Formats: sequence, C-alpha cells, structure tokens
Amino acid sequence: MIKVCLAGATGWTGQALALALQESNEFELVSAVARKSAGQDLGDVLAGVEWGVPIFDSLEPALAGVDVLIDYTSHSAVKNHILAGIARGVHGIVGSSGLTADDFADIDAAATVNNVGVVAAGNFAITAAVAQAAALMAAKYLPRWEVIDYASATKPDVPSGTARELAERLSAVHRPEFDIAPADIAGPREARGADIDGTQVHSIRLPGYVVATETVFGLPDERLTIKFDAGNSPDPYVSGTLIAAKEVVNRRGLVRGLDTLLMS
Repeated sequence: MIKVCLAGATGWTGQALALALQESNEFELVSAVARKSAGQDLGDVLAGVEWGVPIFDSLEPALAGVDVLIDYTSHSAVKNHILAGIARGVHGIVGSSGLTADDFADIDAAATVNNVGVVAAGNFAITAAVAQAAALMAAKYLPRWEVIDYASATKPDVPSGTARELAERLSAVHRPEFDIAPADIAGPREARGADIDGTQVHSIRLPGYVVATETVFGLPDERLTIKFDAGNSPDPYVSGTLIAAKEVVNRRGLVRGLDTLLMS
C-alpha cells in the first residue's frame, strides 16, 4: 500500500480526501497536517471514530515512513512543503494553487535531482483535465484565445491555479495573436486582463461561483468556447488526486497537469 501524509487534512478538499483515503484499499493514510487540530486523531476530528492517524502542526514530523505527500494547504506553504518532502525522498502532489512557472521549475529541478516524482495540477477534476486537453489541442490550430477565470468572491489568489496552469500551457503551444497588442490599447491596460506568459486572463470574483475556467477561441465569424464549471462539493477533485497519488510513485521530476498524467 502507498503510505500517505495529507497536509490540509481538515480543509474543504482535505476532508473529502481524508475520508476517501481511509476507505481505500490502495492507500494507507498515516499522518496529517492541520495546525488547529494538532495533537488529535484525524478520525476523531472528521468522523468521531479513531483512525490512528495523528495530526501534526508542522510537516517534518508527519513525513516519517511516508511515500507520498498530498498537499492541499495554501499557496504560501505548498512550495516549501513539497520541497521538504522531496528532500526526504517523498513523492508529492501539489493540490494548492497560486504557484508560478518559476516555482514549478524549482520543484522540477529538486525532484529530478532527488529521483522522486511530483504531480501538480491547478485542478484535479477529471472534467477539468479533459477541458484543458481539449483547449491545448485547439490551440495547435487556432491562433487567438483568451481565458476567463471564475471563482468565489472570497478567493484571494488571482488567477486561480486552474487558470494559471491553463494559460501557461496554452502559451507553450504558441503565443496568441492580437490585432491590437494589449499594451497598445486606448484606455486602462487592466481592462485587457493579466498577461500570463502571453495569454490574457480575466479573473472574475463573485458570489455564486466556486471554480470555473473558460477558454474562448476566436476566428472571423466563428468562436469556440471550452468551459469547466464546478459546483459546491469537493468530490470532483478526489478521484483525480487519488489517480495522481497512485501514479506519482512511478514518476521522476515534475508532471504538470492531470491531463498530462492521464494521457501519457
């Protein structure tokens, strides 16, 4: 069985993952990280039944005997957590958003040197992976696109990890064309969105949204829209995360995007 440490175990997605890991025949959840619940048993906290899974307030003691670290904490903590795991020979799953291309380059270099694997995805939902794969395929044939990033009014990071990953990977196919470059517009530059590695990304933060990402491709007299839209449950992210946790032990270096993992 694959032994797992789950960081962010009492968070929105972390709780759903913890329950799935505990019920799985392929994984053994051996430790958790959640500062406010440190010193308790994760089963007692989440289900009222002892699981024998201690909760720690920091990562280092939680890594003992672990094969895979799944991190759903925050953009401010996840990079250091994953790098600490890599240094201990622990494979990593980056479930937290907000990291940049430079951050991922650092993680890839460390994982390669230490001969471990890391899977990072802005979104671990299977439907999001399929939407991203479709957008990347479309970008090979269509010269122009922009990305719209929707999330709740309380989400602090912009763009979302889903949208950032999508924009960077689209631009890696080729840079989109513009009739008028965003830098040359008449009016506020911000109205054209953020330049994420050459792709324009527009982040909308309003009540009523959880996570949604839309890629709009345009040609004269025609448009193509590819959209992923999630509801209020963390359940869509569980199955993809477990697939990644199962596969990462056979990888070396960084795999970016659940679609890359599924289709490789």
